[in-house]
Amino acid sequence: MTPAIDAHVRLHTHPTHASAVTAVLTGTHAHVALTALEAADWTVTATNVLVLARIDHEEPYWAEDAAKHLIAEGIIVEITPRLRKAMDEEWAWPNYPMPWCTRSEIREVSNQAQKIHDDIRHGRLLIHAHAHDGHTTVAVGTYLGAGGKSVHLYGEDHLRHVAGTFDSPARALLVFEKVHSAKMRPGPAPLTDTERAAIEARTVFDVTAGLSEDSRADPETVPVHLADAGDHDALLSAFFDAHSEFEKWRTWSDETTHAIHESQTLRIERVHETPAHDTAWTVAAYETPVSDRIWVLTATGTTPAPILQQLLTHLADSDGRDTATGSPMDEKMVTAATQPLSDAGWKHTVNGRWIRWTSPNGDSGVQFDAFTAQHPNQNLATWTVWAGPGIDRPTWAITASPHTPSSLLADLSETLAHGTGTRQAQSGREHRSRCATSTPAAPAVAASPASSRSR
Repeated sequence: MTPAIDAHVRLHTHPTHASAVTAVLTGTHAHVALTALEAADWTVTATNVLVLARIDHEEPYWAEDAAKHLIAEGIIVEITPRLRKAMDEEWAWPNYPMPWCTRSEIREVSNQAQKIHDDIRHGRLLIHAHAHDGHTTVAVGTYLGAGGKSVHLYGEDHLRHVAGTFDSPARALLVFEKVHSAKMRPGPAPLTDTERAAIEARTVFDVTAGLSEDSRADPETVPVHLADAGDHDALLSAFFDAHSEFEKWRTWSDETTHAIHESQTLRIERVHETPAHDTAWTVAAYETPVSDRIWVLTATGTTPAPILQQLLTHLADSDGRDTATGSPMDEKMVTAATQPLSDAGWKHTVNGRWIRWTSPNGDSGVQFDAFTAQHPNQNLATWTVWAGPGIDRPTWAITASPHTPSSLLADLSETLAHGTGTRQAQSGREHRSRCATSTPAAPAVAASPASSRSR
């Protein structure tokens, strides 16, 4: 009779990385589960805490595969509801360069690319040189160990593959240099944004995020501008579940998700792996699916969850009607947009071109730029909603162009003036922010995606 294994594995979504998965191990035989997960390329980040972070964004699939193997060995595996939902989700790569592949074939191509990435990362594949062929990155390297072949690699991230094999490094280098001598550089290519994000997920990880909610300090209720940003990806996922009139699109790099209203005149863009204080959300409205933007609104990644929730609620309730009512701001519309702030006793000041409403404590406010409002066709940032030490050093910020509907701005003002949210009590625990990546915030969506869609 096989002895019982006293090990419990809790699989959960990573607290800061869009697709990565964490595993928290408990039990007297936790080392058995740890050994099995390490063999499957999970990375130990703390005692009995591991992370699966891949460059093909298929972590939920492979986490489920790992769970099946652990259960077969008699280990108890708990999968959180959020991760289970990610495991069950089937999505497509818009603009995938090999459209003839099935979903399982795409996953196999990605997994082969992942193996190449892991071989390089673990030192099993030594890269001699790289180049850019005008389309993508190419490289030449040699697998170390007895009988190791030399290879030419083509592509980046989940599209990288072996383009040729050679019996000797010398032969591989000669052929590579003959083709790419003008752009050839020694050693491996610089890390891609996706590779850097995976490294970040494996090295910056708050262990308490993977533990039971009971082990954390109770959150405190605070004014809305002081609330935690929360899980923006979860908010977007819930938005899709509740509003079928918005369709979900994902870019082939998986860095960005688009929510497109069925009218094609209201579009929401969510950039996942962007530095916290950079633009993570862009809302753009159009008169017709092919016209220029009427108005645009942006929000940083640190925007509190209740404010972002109010924004999404307004966009859903307006049902695209705001796209047709946007008009340049006049005095009456400015008053309507900020009336909740005035009613709440916020300080109202005028300083040249700037009209400001500031909270009694001075730690949040709304600013209207009368100068940019006179140039409505340029979609300049006319409105700024902010919180923090000052408008020039905000903890979070929202900007909006002149045509942004006053009803939307009034909803945000009402939330800012009277709303509350929660903030995780620190209780002496050091706050660890995400490392900044070089992933650029994508520009506001300006055209309807023409690729296959994913619901």
